Amino acid sequence: MLHTSISIAAIILMALSTGFTQAQVARIDVDAAAGGTPISPVLWGIFFEEINHAGDGGIYAELVRNRSFEDASIPQAWALIGGDVNKSRITIDTSRPLNTRNTRSLRWEIDEGAPPVSVANEGYWGIAIEKGKRYRLSLYCRRDERFRGNLTVSLQGTNGQVYAQHTLQNIGTQWKQFSAVLTSSATDPRARLVITAASPGTVWLDMVSLMPTDTFKGRANGLRKDLAQMLAELKPSFLRFPGGCFVEGDRMRNALRWRDTLGDIAERPSRWCVWDYTTTQGLGLHEYLQMCEDLGAEPLLVVNCGMACQYRNGDTVPLDALDEWIEDALAAIEYAVGSPASKWGALRAKNGHPKPFPLRFVEVGNENWGPAYEERYARFYDAIKARFPHIQIIANSPVRSRPMDILDEHYYSSPEWFISQASRYDRYNRRGPKIFVGEYAVTQGCGTGNLRAAIAEAAFMTGMERNGDIVVMAAYAPLFVNVNDRKWNPDLIGFDSSRCYGTPSYYVQKLFSVYRGTHVLPLKVDAPAVTVTETRGAVGLGTWATQAEYRDVKVTHNGQTLFASDFSQGAIGWRVVRGDWQVVDGSYRQNSPATDCRAVVGDTAWADYTLTLRARKLGGAEGFLIMFRVRDDNNWYWWNLGGWGNSKHAVEKCVGGGKSIVSNEVPGSIETGRWYDIRIEVQGARIRCYLDDKLIHDFEDKSLPALYAVASRNHRTREVILKVVNVSNRAVETEIRLRGVRSVQSLGKVVTLTSDSLDDENSLQNPMRVAPVESRLSGVTPQFRYIFPRHSLTVIVLKER
Repeated sequence: MLHTSISIAAIILMALSTGFTQAQVARIDVDAAAGGTPISPVLWGIFFEEINHAGDGGIYAELVRNRSFEDASIPQAWALIGGDVNKSRITIDTSRPLNTRNTRSLRWEIDEGAPPVSVANEGYWGIAIEKGKRYRLSLYCRRDERFRGNLTVSLQGTNGQVYAQHTLQNIGTQWKQFSAVLTSSATDPRARLVITAASPGTVWLDMVSLMPTDTFKGRANGLRKDLAQMLAELKPSFLRFPGGCFVEGDRMRNALRWRDTLGDIAERPSRWCVWDYTTTQGLGLHEYLQMCEDLGAEPLLVVNCGMACQYRNGDTVPLDALDEWIEDALAAIEYAVGSPASKWGALRAKNGHPKPFPLRFVEVGNENWGPAYEERYARFYDAIKARFPHIQIIANSPVRSRPMDILDEHYYSSPEWFISQASRYDRYNRRGPKIFVGEYAVTQGCGTGNLRAAIAEAAFMTGMERNGDIVVMAAYAPLFVNVNDRKWNPDLIGFDSSRCYGTPSYYVQKLFSVYRGTHVLPLKVDAPAVTVTETRGAVGLGTWATQAEYRDVKVTHNGQTLFASDFSQGAIGWRVVRGDWQVVDGSYRQNSPATDCRAVVGDTAWADYTLTLRARKLGGAEGFLIMFRVRDDNNWYWWNLGGWGNSKHAVEKCVGGGKSIVSNEVPGSIETGRWYDIRIEVQGARIRCYLDDKLIHDFEDKSLPALYAVASRNHRTREVILKVVNVSNRAVETEIRLRGVRSVQSLGKVVTLTSDSLDDENSLQNPMRVAPVESRLSGVTPQFRYIFPRHSLTVIVLKER
């Protein structure tokens, strides 16, 4: 981290030189006299899922790819090299497996005249080795009667240079494990493991493993040190694992069964994961719990609730067969927290950890919903609470069948959406469940992880921390990406076989986590507007899992008709975005049961107009969607009548493809078969919505400010911590007042994250292009001025006297 020093006087001179006037100065008032509201001590954490080769080929330190030959019916990642390869063959064999859980091995046939010939494994896009480092080799081998020689195992460069080698002798006709430690004589990020035979005959290989001895915390079957250190530097309070959709599988037959992830790695069956590759399961339940302990993070276990990933094709475990999955969850919890005298606690102790792990949080399923989830959640809730009443149970969609200790909410959207949602949790009901923002990230306009995404996420995070009494946990997602296999974009940490880097979002997460207060302080921000609310746009109609018809659509401006359609001449001018739209008997009818069905019409330049129409529900789950201020398919408003399961009315705004509620929410439903009169009036920022001539909503959609901030006090260190995000394209001079503080130490700390362009990213080649810069701030008093750079996150730490 870079270090600089700057004084308050210098900041004021900078303000004068950039042309700021008194009217342009923003204000941040912090009520430091208040005791403050406690912030959840586990607010900032991390979420690990096996995706993008985050585990295998990533943080799991195994260097050999397809080590157990279970990946496919052909020997993927293995190749013949050297000698006369036309006189040698490698195939997958199932005739005499090493064990019943891994039924495939490599059959290597070597003809007369072929030796010496070799098979090589290049790992996950290269095996990275370092000079002087030691690597633990383990493999199982057997031979036929013809093979009478030895096998030589070596680490080699792609040019054949040998960095280390060991000879395996006394190979028998029965499976036998061999092991050795190889010390590399050179550094090479793209080395390979080579096994060379000097005799004709047939050799079988299985569970060929190569692990560095220098793992994180020195654990056997451990973690890649540099990647684990990146996590440690985030100082996470919790680790959610092992998914995500990874837990559920694309089908229930591919769902995670945690018992398969324990014990000898040679006995762990491989598993096809939802992200289209085979996993070794070397990173199992015990390793995850150990990872939590080594990172100083609380474990958050996600269990399969008997539903496939996002309820694909309705694939669920029947309710009468659900007990097996419930018992699976209970056993996993007992493995973590049970005493060594318990069945599963004893196995944990046998595996090297007699002391229970401090598991307090269990999430039932991932991204599941609907009646099927309601039923299954209730069964899991009752069983877990009966056996482990201390466990906090997390639901991943709103349920009514049982209480929700914590509700998991996921957000992937545009930068504009995240900025606009900075105040989202200000209005959450404090009598409802606590909130876990279990997955979130800017996924539009983000490159492969740029400053634009990071700044928008930082603005959103100020709102989560400001509401740290109800938002008790939050984690960015996904965590890792091997740059050679990017299944999801963007991600927090990128890596290849030997290098890694954090995206700008990584440093946002780090700054929020490292600089934590214990209590949030009230504050008021008065800053110039950075965006003006768009008041223009066309109109449209829609439905959500509902069939409905509309007629007599009319748009007027100051008594002038801009558009009118009674559909007597068809749907002239209408553009269908989605759905089955047809003109029937003078009505525009949407017949599809699909969600998000839309048709739009009009001029995007229309402003300050009144939209009137009639609507009738024909069937389905909800009511009507009446669109206005439609700029394009990703930017619009709609009045959602009878939304959320036909339970309420509200206006939603879509920015960059992400929706959010911008009006008050009014309980209400839409009846089937009844005609309704609908009117929407838009005038500048003001929006009024009428149903059957009754005013339902009357509000203003205000412009977004340039600054987003949260203030906290750490009562242990007597520090006031101010986090300020400037989302605008200009620096903002700000007067900061700490009310209720008599004096502060004159020297403060400032950490700033910014860059020249919102498109700037980090990479393997330039890992610190966008990184925090630390500086000292002198001349600080309870009232001072500071210039927040454009497109920046700034953390100011002040010590009270």
